[in-house]
Amino acid sequence: MRIRIVDAFTDRPFAGNPAGVLLLDDVFPDDDWLQNVAMEVNHAETAFAHRLPGDGEADWALRWFTPVAEVAMCGHATLATAHVLRTTGAHEGPVRFATRSGVLIATPAADGSVTLDFPTAPLTRVEAPAGVAEALGAEPAAAFDTGPNVGDLLVELADEKTVLGLSPDHRALGAHSARGIIVTARAEDPARGYDFVSRCFFPNVGIDEDAVTGSAHTALAPHWAARLGRDDLTGLQASPRSGLVRVGLRGARTLLTGHAVTVIEGELRA
Repeated sequence: MRIRIVDAFTDRPFAGNPAGVLLLDDVFPDDDWLQNVAMEVNHAETAFAHRLPGDGEADWALRWFTPVAEVAMCGHATLATAHVLRTTGAHEGPVRFATRSGVLIATPAADGSVTLDFPTAPLTRVEAPAGVAEALGAEPAAAFDTGPNVGDLLVELADEKTVLGLSPDHRALGAHSARGIIVTARAEDPARGYDFVSRCFFPNVGIDEDAVTGSAHTALAPHWAARLGRDDLTGLQASPRSGLVRVGLRGARTLLTGHAVTVIEGELRA
């Protein structure tokens, strides 16, 4: 079968977040095989999808694996899969994915971008757990639980410079949430093209720092919409690869828009 590496939330190669994408001929193989392929690809996520019968609520079934675990929701690998379906002609128009997080819809646009329709993360303000400040190397201004789909602790920091300068203790961060920590701050200068900045550390699923995280933006969107008074915003995830995510808060749903680029296509022989 064909295997592709796609850079998501970017319009140029070697930026954004890379994901493996495999379009399967039939049902999912056993979990051990899926996990072994994801470990071999060794990117933050590998997406596996197969076509569903045409009479249901979804068009394709979709699962996501990190090198060490299956996850409940992944934005950048969903964007990458939708990009592969469109560019290979495997599916035209909006595509409905059946996933562990319900039916997720990806809609391509004429400019090559794709908009994902994801559930908005329910935010609950919490006290920052003891040890988070020490693990991050910065004092939280506020902390929020992001609910079961995302499974992260969202931490707002004082300013963009603090977010960019973090050098956290990844092992220590793993004790404080199911997946990891999202850190964020308001953009220092919105004229640069983004309204807020973030970084994501997910040691519990084998990812010390994720490049660009779509699922995290389902929590960042309601957080910053409430503070900035606008539902349509742009976030910069300031990892070494970096990427922009356009978000649109629509109540219980969040729209995530970005581009993707296929950088490698080959044959999986295992």
